[in-house]
Amino acid sequence: MSSRTNSGSRTSPGEGRSVTLKVSCHTHSNVAVSFDLFGTLVSVDRTDDPATAIAHELEERGVSVTNDWDDRYRRPTVDAPAGAEIPLPAHVSRALADAGVEWEGNVVRRAVIAAFDPVVETRDGAREALEAAKSYGPVALCSNCSVPELVGRTLIRSDLSRTDFDVIVSSVACGWRKPAPEIFQITATQLEVPVSSLIHVGDDPRTDGGITAIGGTAILLSETPLEAVPSRLEAIHASPASDHTEEPSEGDHR
Repeated sequence: MSSRTNSGSRTSPGEGRSVTLKVSCHTHSNVAVSFDLFGTLVSVDRTDDPATAIAHELEERGVSVTNDWDDRYRRPTVDAPAGAEIPLPAHVSRALADAGVEWEGNVVRRAVIAAFDPVVETRDGAREALEAAKSYGPVALCSNCSVPELVGRTLIRSDLSRTDFDVIVSSVACGWRKPAPEIFQITATQLEVPVSSLIHVGDDPRTDGGITAIGGTAILLSETPLEAVPSRLEAIHASPASDHTEEPSEGDHR
């Protein structure tokens, strides 16, 4: 599994690597589609209090947090470039170390992973949108996620599969969070298309809409419901390139 970046992009500071799964044959060449995961293809039952959930998992593994853990968890701990992803285990490790807490081995990573154990529901229209996208070119998953292994576990618990995607790019693996251009560039490079030929489907205008800043096309669920994505892809394919982009609605942030 390897990660590549377009020439001129910054070196990834992230943990892990992007994943290239397969090469498929498609009806149309030089066009690719990427999908956001959380809130787009699936809905998940997220914890409302990650600091407490992580503290519980740490204590289950013999690591006691300090009384001011909630405050420490919420403070920035890593000085990273704008747009870079900070893996949550790295953030938690730094917060614990700053408080003088000691641990052994990879207990922090295991505690963080265990704290995020979501109930997953595949959203209506997800399968149909993926199948429609496959007829136009290779398909990627392009997701913000700071928790290692969470994207894979989410797919396992959904009605989707890793094999539905030619490429899986997560922010924790590639080192950049949407809307940073690097994550979209990495996705396009993995799919072997120019970023101008990448159509990205997502629910968050602020993050998923970032692809438009570097010449790609956004299909935003605030404008196009997931069930309507197949017809929107058909319209984009049939229309001039200048008509492809849905501009994010001003003030529509998650």
